Amino acid sequence: MYYDPVKNVFAGIIKKFPSLRILFYKTLNLMFLRSWYVRRELKKLRKKFGNKEISIYDAGAGYGQYTYFMSEKLKPCKIYSVDVKEDWIKDSEEFFKSRKIDNVKFGVEDLTKIEHAGKFDLIVCIDVMEHIQDDVKVFGNYFRALKSNGYLLINTPSIYGGSDVHEDDEESFIGEHARDGYSKKDLEDKLRPVGFETEQSIYTYGFWGDKAWRLSIKYPMLLLNISKIFFILLPIYYLITLPFTFLMMYIDYASKNKIGSGINFIARKK
Repeated sequence: MYYDPVKNVFAGIIKKFPSLRILFYKTLNLMFLRSWYVRRELKKLRKKFGNKEISIYDAGAGYGQYTYFMSEKLKPCKIYSVDVKEDWIKDSEEFFKSRKIDNVKFGVEDLTKIEHAGKFDLIVCIDVMEHIQDDVKVFGNYFRALKSNGYLLINTPSIYGGSDVHEDDEESFIGEHARDGYSKKDLEDKLRPVGFETEQSIYTYGFWGDKAWRLSIKYPMLLLNISKIFFILLPIYYLITLPFTFLMMYIDYASKNKIGSGINFIARKK
């Protein structure tokens, strides 16, 4: 399955109807378990800096939902939000200007080519690294871009069923991925040589989280790839399934998963 065409549909909708964008952000935060984990860890990381203003690099901002969250919840902060997709960045920039959010700037950047040096206190990289072939180079770029005692937050699929791959001969559920995912060891083996130290590693989407993802995201996406007419049926589908989905998501969020199809990893530059 190709996930990007479906994502582009939603990008087109919020471009045409900017008033729906905040509702869209809230829906993403509610429906995606990874957002529950990411927002929790971002709040914890913000506390480590006390009351001082921090500089944040949103590496691969996508729709801009995490940029929006951080601009409100991680104050005082300045955010530089980037993506390789120029049209997505332009749309986000116009929306943030319309909301008079003045602590965010946007740019079009290829993470394999960035040359920032000692500039950021925190780098946020959500569901990006699985798309980049030369990940080691990007990790080196992140290390150089961080200030001393800065943090890198990575959220990505894991090798334990990430991208819905459970066997060696299975193909990724998402065709745009350069790899199926990472383990804690994979990330440490690539981050330590460039200078990072592990701060925290959490597996997400364990048994219950994985079931919730299938019910709320995978199956609807499969239907939408067959025909866009299923957009009409989605409200009925979610009306029936959401109570079960949220219960399973909460159980996962409150658990300590030994393994899971996602990984939330925090590294530190000393």
